Amino acid sequence: MAYYFPFGAELHPLIQEDKSPKKVFVLGVYASAVHATWKKDNKIICRALAVASEPRIFWDGNEDEAREIISKIAIPAELGRLEPAGSQLNGPSAKVLDENILAPLGYTRADAWLCDCLPEARINPSQAKALREKYEPLIEAYGLNPVTVPPRPSAFCSKARSEEITAELLQSEADVLVLLGDIPISQYLKKAADVPYSTLGEYVSKYGYGKVTEAIVGGKTLKILPLAHPRQIGALGAHSEKWFLAHKEWEQAQKNKNKI
Repeated sequence: MAYYFPFGAELHPLIQEDKSPKKVFVLGVYASAVHATWKKDNKIICRALAVASEPRIFWDGNEDEAREIISKIAIPAELGRLEPAGSQLNGPSAKVLDENILAPLGYTRADAWLCDCLPEARINPSQAKALREKYEPLIEAYGLNPVTVPPRPSAFCSKARSEEITAELLQSEADVLVLLGDIPISQYLKKAADVPYSTLGEYVSKYGYGKVTEAIVGGKTLKILPLAHPRQIGALGAHSEKWFLAHKEWEQAQKNKNKI
């Protein structure tokens, strides 16, 4: 079934493109979207409207790419125009991944196989509010498409999806599994391996933040490294100061260490 963003771009899944063997497998929560600022008569209608799937998983928000993607989205002239929403709204998690997670471990993006529990974007509550207030009242008058991208769920990883992730993990040949936040731990790892924790907090209370343990996943023994979600690590909007500071301490400790 096809799903559509406001102004008609079709939703598509984001998966790892480079399938050569990797050193580290990174599991996030769900895919993000390209965000546009919607303006009319030089007034902002909506500062950050999700209008398309990102061009690739953990996209860095490149403005030229954003502009090209947005330029292909048809918006009635009477409703104004769309333009890239900026680096704080497009690709911030990718920068955190590269600079605050992979680099301290001694890896580059080329060393990593990237995956999300849910490989497609979803509409979060703030986006749903913007759509209700700004977009939906215009649908009938301007012949706009209804937005059918599903809302952000509470369950991101079904049994079938868990099996798909395990297959990807084994295909990657990575020896290290990095999990970003509670959801990859509780909804994937807890199902796929026999581990005595379900959240990052439980893990940290047992082993410490940024400490590596081992687990058997799909018959393979892996080094397991749960870390905070990029939102927490990069202080991207509402975040936990506890996890922000814990990660900063871990980054500092990593500076004089070798790769795990």
